Amino acid sequence: MTKKQRAALAVEALKKEYPDAICSLTYTDPLQLLIATRLSAQCTDARVNLVTPALFARFPTLDAFTEGSVEEIEELVHSCGLYKTKARDIFAACKMLKEEFDGVVPDSIEELTRLPGVGRKTANLVVGDIYHKPAVVTDTHCIRICGLLGISEGKDPLKVENQLRAILPMDESNAFCHRLVLHGRAVCVARNPKCDICCMKEFCKYAKEKIKP
Repeated sequence: MTKKQRAALAVEALKKEYPDAICSLTYTDPLQLLIATRLSAQCTDARVNLVTPALFARFPTLDAFTEGSVEEIEELVHSCGLYKTKARDIFAACKMLKEEFDGVVPDSIEELTRLPGVGRKTANLVVGDIYHKPAVVTDTHCIRICGLLGISEGKDPLKVENQLRAILPMDESNAFCHRLVLHGRAVCVARNPKCDICCMKEFCKYAKEKIKP
């Protein structure tokens, strides 16, 4: 079986298992998703969703952020960890959006990654969820599970992204990555994957090794 064939099976299996492929972060507009994703680095989405209501109530618009201060953002995002760096990046990104992008969150990975604190993971998420363009979000769940499946190799996010772009149907790739997050939390947990109840056990390289007859 080729990696492309295995990837196609994974896409279909996860689609049946998790029909609603949505982002775990709560947001109402492109700027909020951009900021929430920045806050999610080395932090759970659940924690971010507890923090953002107060943050977005205080800063409901891009102008509100640029007229505020790094210190006030720090105070509101403190519990997300790495709060000083995150607050500085959020403030700087908002200023850059206003000064260089006419206040509009850009729709390309190249432009998004020019923003302070925005890497390819965040850029792919925004491009996929907001602008509905082909995207591959290589977060920890994606990298780990695709490695176990045998459709990608290594742990470098960009290399894994490029490997997956070559084999995934691009109209399914964004939803596939969201479903991997759900699957990684519910079944393919990092410390002890529950291969016996996995919807992909019939074609997953790791599962076939683990549950040999």
